[in-house]
Amino acid sequence: MGDVITQRPVLLIAAVFSRHPAALDWTRERFAAVWGPVALASDCFEHRETTYYEKSMGPDLQKMFLAGERLVDPGQLPELKLAANHWEEEYRAANNHAEARPLNIDPGYLTEAKLVLASTKDRDHRLYLSQGIFAEVTLHFARGGWQTRQWTYPDYQRADYHEFFTRCREYLRQRYREQFSGPAGG
Repeated sequence: MGDVITQRPVLLIAAVFSRHPAALDWTRERFAAVWGPVALASDCFEHRETTYYEKSMGPDLQKMFLAGERLVDPGQLPELKLAANHWEEEYRAANNHAEARPLNIDPGYLTEAKLVLASTKDRDHRLYLSQGIFAEVTLHFARGGWQTRQWTYPDYQRADYHEFFTRCREYLRQRYREQFSGPAGG
């Protein structure tokens, strides 16, 4: 029988996209107010790899990533996704945009070995967590870089995304060194 061990906390990541810059700003403020300060934020990327979201979100989507300063328990992913879904609805109700879904927030987490994203959609490669939320390993880190899987979304295969996730990984490793490298026995 294997020993059950407590998992180290992980780096909270949120992928945020919209055609409205105000929606991205609103989400960054909400992230910081509820989940803690933003440690790293990416530039805005054109979301150009698919037209899947155009019907509900409109054209010319921009995506950005936020990474939290505060490390989190990976077991919190369902609650984080449910909160993000609530924020999307809150933003939609408070703003008069033409789109049915003016904002999309996808939380996940990053470890030294992988990027995990939460989803409400079941697929053959996703594991059910709880409360209607699934998780997938979207990228994994091997051979000195981020590697994709056959199910990795096309935009997550981009080098500029990988550069940001590498910065996040370096930040997380620094946090681990600070947090877990105290004197022996302490």
